[in-house]
Amino acid sequence: MLVTAIEASPVRSLDGVRVDLEPGITSVVGPNGAGKTNLVEALYFALTGRSFRTSDRRDLIPFGASLARAEATVRDEDGLERRLLASVSRGEGRRHLLDGSPADPTTLARNRPPVAVFAPDRLSLVKGPPSERRAHLDGFAAARWPARAELRKRYGQALAQRNALLSRLAAGFGAATELEVWDASLAAAAAPLVSSRAEAIAELSGPFAETATELGLEGASLDYAPRASGSVEALRAGLEERRGQDLRLGRSSWGPHLDELKLSLGGRPLRRYGSQGQQRSALLALLFAERKALLLARRVTPLLLLDDVMSELDPGRRERLVRRLGDGGQTLITAADEESLPPAALAAVVRMPPATEASATVA
Repeated sequence: MLVTAIEASPVRSLDGVRVDLEPGITSVVGPNGAGKTNLVEALYFALTGRSFRTSDRRDLIPFGASLARAEATVRDEDGLERRLLASVSRGEGRRHLLDGSPADPTTLARNRPPVAVFAPDRLSLVKGPPSERRAHLDGFAAARWPARAELRKRYGQALAQRNALLSRLAAGFGAATELEVWDASLAAAAAPLVSSRAEAIAELSGPFAETATELGLEGASLDYAPRASGSVEALRAGLEERRGQDLRLGRSSWGPHLDELKLSLGGRPLRRYGSQGQQRSALLALLFAERKALLLARRVTPLLLLDDVMSELDPGRRERLVRRLGDGGQTLITAADEESLPPAALAAVVRMPPATEASATVA
């Protein structure tokens, strides 16, 4: 599944921009302020309906404008083209359409490639709170095993229901025995989620260590640290054991909503002890590990969006990184100049002019 075109009309500094894309690597080259990152963000917005740079989509609206709009054309394995359009306006909110019609998130996701983003702002995936890593891991599992796409949602719903009851009980309303039903429901939702995460890490840990070594992180590891694990019966017993504590807190204090995905170097967490460069390399290694796992499983290859990825890599590592991209799929790489890119990354180049011109040319 390939993205054949992206249009931004407007997104941040871009207006009236259309870029046709090819399989393989496309390098987006231009000086600072030319709109390279904005183009990558527009593509991500069109495909997912979100931004990887901000939680408020309205930030994509240019100053003085009333809306932001991006559209991507996607071609599947049978040659069928679909158009995904995302927009956000100050007055009407946001829309995400498939071929001009509203569609639910699951349908939209089936009609686009998975998207993986490397950007300086995304280092929070390595050094930020565990919740970001859990969400990222569950997203990978959904791409790897589509039948598991609802596991995270089901667990979240069961957790919310149990927490609502705990809050009422903590306030003196109801009897603690009411928790038995919700303990069973939460345990039933937790067990497959924990199993899915463990299986995902089992697939990713080897490729992660291999890629990390190539990027200079000898001894890096990727591990899953579940807060709770085991069979449904064991999880239910664990919840019952902690019932008194949960009643005092008014919330569930045990379960996969507290799991951690650990990225380490030499046994020390990169989140706390890694340098900026080491954290960047770890993020890259994780994205490449996911890409390799999906390729081996013959699932849809992720679209990689690599923003400013070369700036802290030496020439040898740049070559190795680009060489890894030669096994299929589609990638956009941004760079300030062509000299920072290996020759293999220059087969297709989008040259971005200053942002005021709001156009792009493809070589």
